[in-house]
Amino acid sequence: MPDPQSIGPRRTPLAAVHVDLGATMTDFAGWLMPLRYGSETAEHKAVRSAAGLFDLSHMGELLVTGDGAPAALDYALVGQASAIQPGRARYTMICATDGGVIDDLIAYRLAASEYLIVANASNTSIVAGELAERVRGRGAAVTDRTADYALIAIQGPRAAGILARLTGADLDQVRYYSSHPATVAGLGALLARTGYTGEDGFEIFVSPQDAVKVWQALTEAGTGDGLVPAGLAARDSLRLEAGMPLYGNELGREVTPFDVGLGRVVKLGKPGDFVGRAALAERARAEPTRELVGLVGHTRRVPRHGYPVLWDGESRGTVTSGVPSPTLGRPIAMAFLAPKVAAEARSADGASQGRLAVDVRGSAEPASLVPLPFYKRPTGH
Repeated sequence: MPDPQSIGPRRTPLAAVHVDLGATMTDFAGWLMPLRYGSETAEHKAVRSAAGLFDLSHMGELLVTGDGAPAALDYALVGQASAIQPGRARYTMICATDGGVIDDLIAYRLAASEYLIVANASNTSIVAGELAERVRGRGAAVTDRTADYALIAIQGPRAAGILARLTGADLDQVRYYSSHPATVAGLGALLARTGYTGEDGFEIFVSPQDAVKVWQALTEAGTGDGLVPAGLAARDSLRLEAGMPLYGNELGREVTPFDVGLGRVVKLGKPGDFVGRAALAERARAEPTRELVGLVGHTRRVPRHGYPVLWDGESRGTVTSGVPSPTLGRPIAMAFLAPKVAAEARSADGASQGRLAVDVRGSAEPASLVPLPFYKRPTGH
């Protein structure tokens, strides 16, 4: 009999749990994932007001080890991995020689010569191959450990309180973008204070065989706090409100970090060369050809990926992502816009009414240009 895992999309260790919960399942980056469990709007609002539980086991985990790992990753990535202290993490990118983004990543430094690189599901094999090629001969090795991890995220203002009931770790000492070995529900885990929602929260790396137990323990611990399971649809609207880029939408091979306002992740001043350095240095000096902006729609029609952005009736940009925002109660979008048009729209402010619009299936729907992100969690949230 053929292995069921070899037929169709891959299943995470929590796939049966999602089905039992009545989730609408979808093929995402070659994985069978929960799109929503009921109302994606309700799931979104729960994360903003209480807490949400996400299965992120489709993400790729790559282990980079060896005495040469810090210097090798400095060469392979645009950031300075050698400057990350053990127990800390950093958002970074791996770029092609022309500066185009191959993937955006989180690099966790687990020990002096050990890093865990988390890649997007659709790019895991590509990133693994690129890293292996780039570290060759530099005293480091790359191992794809995706199958050895399940990844569960708990996000929202009540996330820390819920998790605290299941771990002896002092969560107040787990800083943003750090990771700590711990136990959750009596099981070994790596706790990381990271996320993709704009809220406080944790991403919990566990063994696949422990995933169901940890998920169920978190569910039970959060019963009185409004914790709900949340799917890909809510994750997308949450990250868009928080102004976080998505690979394949805001990021891609034809985009550099500078094009999306993330030039700060490129450490041009770090010692030694790195892949893409010359192209990225040139891009840093050059006048921008496009700018990533935020748009808020004035009607109920939602801008979607690829829709033209109009200025005085002419196409001057393109929507990269768009959703109905549960928090704002209006459609929102990120879009690439010609820099002169973005500047003119800002200076015109209220006078730009009617000049800026999105072509939604042949209808010019008025919009306003707004600063990113659309949402910031309240102080002390």
